[in-house]
Amino acid sequence: MDFLNALVALSNFVLIPAIAYGSQLALGALGVTLIYGILRFSNFAHGDTMAFGAMIAVLVTWGLQGMGVGLGPLPTALLALPVAILGCMALVLVTDRLVYKFYREQKAKPVILVIVSMGVMFIMNGVVRFIIGPNDQKFADGERFIISAREFKQLTGLREGLAIKTTQGITVVVAVIAVVLLFWFLNRTRTGKSMRAYSDNEDLALLSGINPERVVMYTWMIVAALATVAGVLYGLDKTFKPFVYFQLLLPIFASAIVGGLGNPLGAIAGGFVIAFSEVTITYAWKKVLTYLMPEGLEPSGLVQLLSTDYKFAVSFVILLIVLLFKPTGLFKGKAV
Repeated sequence: MDFLNALVALSNFVLIPAIAYGSQLALGALGVTLIYGILRFSNFAHGDTMAFGAMIAVLVTWGLQGMGVGLGPLPTALLALPVAILGCMALVLVTDRLVYKFYREQKAKPVILVIVSMGVMFIMNGVVRFIIGPNDQKFADGERFIISAREFKQLTGLREGLAIKTTQGITVVVAVIAVVLLFWFLNRTRTGKSMRAYSDNEDLALLSGINPERVVMYTWMIVAALATVAGVLYGLDKTFKPFVYFQLLLPIFASAIVGGLGNPLGAIAGGFVIAFSEVTITYAWKKVLTYLMPEGLEPSGLVQLLSTDYKFAVSFVILLIVLLFKPTGLFKGKAV
């Protein structure tokens, strides 16, 4: 019985949150890895692209809630998601036309594009905070839990209750759908194949008659869709605060680099590696160990390696280790 209680506590505070967080990081890292693989630069504005897409979703959700439109037990934000994706697509396409296209035509070095993307990042960050404000914004509605801790205790008779939030379930389902659609698009459609060809060998792709501007446009549109979905899912699961997405840039880049920058499968794997590392290292293991240890040997302290305030430090350390010892990542991406 104690083992089952320990397992439930572990699932409640480590496994389920890490799977949901890993799904969000994987979607964010996919966007970063696509830009790196196809447009050949590290896009530091990706976190704020997520914030912009999520902001549109928040504003549209509030509008729908004001009109009394909803999805019953599901969050209204799911109805707002298509509008948010279109808005984010418009933003990145305009940004590319006004900013990145000039440097692409100049054949600027990747480091120049990185610096340019940092400028875009600060502008986007300012725009989002100007429109919606710098504070936390709640926009989740519908049923809060798929199963609550109290219901689980009544069903099983265990001392520990398992609570699965609706947003966690939606995160995993939407992330799986998004990833399946992305891989289908890249592997089955003509445009997806031309994007992969352009990524593998730009000169050969141009000789084959592939239109580079079309590839760039579709890449930005896919990245905008992934960024918006990731941003909305993160905002629903935690809370929407513009500056948090700026901070998310570190674990997202760490996920992409750990998996292998430029490798979509690696980005997904890296997202879960970073998420599980952050959650397990910052979790206080006292409750789980109390169930597992013999009586009298239970820990008196929290048994926490790092405070949750330092969770981003975990992804930073992992990132450093990977860059030092395996710069191509777990799945052999392009060397950083």
